[in-house]
Amino acid sequence: MTPRAGSIDEFRELAIERQLHTIELAAPDTQGHLRGKRIPAARFLDSVHESGAHIADAMFVFDMANDLPDNEFINMDTGYLDCHLVPDNTTGRVFGHRPGYGLVFADAVDHRGEPHPLAPRTVLANQIERCRAAGVEPLMATEMEFYLCHEDWSPVQEHIQYSSLTDMPELEPVLADMRHALATAGIDVESSNAEYGPGQVEINAGPTDAMTAADNAALYKSIVKQVARQHGLRATFMAKPWTEQSGSGMHIHLSLTAEGANAFASSETGNPNELMRHWTGGLLAHAEALTLLGASTSNGPKRIRPYTFCPTHATWGLDNRTVLARCIVETGSSANRVEYRSAGSDANPYLLLAGLLAAGIDGVERGIDPGELSEGDLYTNPGDHAALPTDLMSAIAAFEGSPLAAALGDSFARSFASIAAAEVALAAEHNPDPDDVNDWERARFIEHS
Repeated sequence: MTPRAGSIDEFRELAIERQLHTIELAAPDTQGHLRGKRIPAARFLDSVHESGAHIADAMFVFDMANDLPDNEFINMDTGYLDCHLVPDNTTGRVFGHRPGYGLVFADAVDHRGEPHPLAPRTVLANQIERCRAAGVEPLMATEMEFYLCHEDWSPVQEHIQYSSLTDMPELEPVLADMRHALATAGIDVESSNAEYGPGQVEINAGPTDAMTAADNAALYKSIVKQVARQHGLRATFMAKPWTEQSGSGMHIHLSLTAEGANAFASSETGNPNELMRHWTGGLLAHAEALTLLGASTSNGPKRIRPYTFCPTHATWGLDNRTVLARCIVETGSSANRVEYRSAGSDANPYLLLAGLLAAGIDGVERGIDPGELSEGDLYTNPGDHAALPTDLMSAIAAFEGSPLAAALGDSFARSFASIAAAEVALAAEHNPDPDDVNDWERARFIEHS
């Protein structure tokens, strides 16, 4: 039987077969951290799979350090109300790295019985429906980098050996356990490799529907951290842990299906079809506003610098890792897709995917052309393409009042921007240097990212 279930009946069979004693009912907060309840398996399968559970809506205004910055929607005056977690019983899965435990994702409903407007799953679900209304279904895959560290948060290596199969074999047991744990939790693991930082690793997941991709990405971070701890190590998805070392990115591969087939497949090598061009055009048109969703802390935008393999301008091209939107295009290929390369690995995957869908489908609906493709070194020669924000205040300014913010919902956009604005104020007090990553920043983000 598969480690995932598509219905409560299948999950019940899986729970009995794997002798589960505890089910985690999980929902992502605004930072992408999984929160919820641990419930005895018998109780979950008897009643909670229908009745759900309550949790404080404060989870939707936490910052990365679990503080509660001022928020106009959720605050002391509102009383930090309970919201209701409604199990999505198609998402049940079991854990290989924690025998006896399973997990079901949940949607959040507010006190009026409506989908909670600040809940990341709600924000993403709205954009998935918008795509479906246009006759397409988004398919997405993630590549997320992280640093593997000792207990004191120093990297497990002092050198770089990108994609080496010879270097540091003593790390393979922990990486093998990570791949196994992810696979047994129902995530399609494609590969892992050492990245371009000392102790930096990437594990890639295969494509799936947008909501599952976001669920898998949030679970990926949780499992990687847990398996690292089981080996006496730590893992961090902080976007830029050290000034002089590579940042960690979250690359998103996007394609659209229509009538069961890749809608970009009719493209020719080096020449995206009309749908793919318009989708890419939407990503570029909203690139500046999208930056906040991929870099929402004072640390996140510090990746956006020349010669970091993180794009600095709203550009598109073919197989070129200096562009924002990298189009993989071969004649008739079912693997044709657009890779969005800007976000940090600390980004909330639900909100990032929601923003990408909102931007892409706007490009399709309005027929936005991306212009001529960019070639060569786009750090040195970006042309007249818009520069991406390189600090948090600029990213907030690009997002607030933008069409992208409106598409994601006024309440969500205002709340999200206010959480980021509180980060600006803290950074100004503790680390005003726009390029340096200091001890305060690491203390704030390295464990919680």
